[in-house]
Amino acid sequence: MSSFKRVVSGLLGSFALVSLLTPADALTVTNRDDKEHKLTVIEGELKKDHVLKAAGVLENLCIKGCVVRLNDSENDEYELDGTEVVSIEDGYLYYDEQPEAPPGAAPKPQ
Repeated sequence: MSSFKRVVSGLLGSFALVSLLTPADALTVTNRDDKEHKLTVIEGELKKDHVLKAAGVLENLCIKGCVVRLNDSENDEYELDGTEVVSIEDGYLYYDEQPEAPPGAAPKPQ
């Protein structure tokens, strides 16, 4: 095998490994309001602010669970596992409905 093919093969293998390590079930937030919202995501000691524009989506926010605060309000804090798909509607966070599984398929664990 030529050195070029070995390099390409190694790069493809590395890409495949990285894609396997990417979180498939991490928190996703969609803003269904017509105005932007500030989200503060708190994971342990780490705290990160995001501005989610109207109709915007934030993906892969946390994997092992976090607290999400809307618009700096301690009254609007949500403790999440990190695997949810949620939406902001009328300034509140709601769980999105999970699509129905095909007949005979095992339901996706929550």
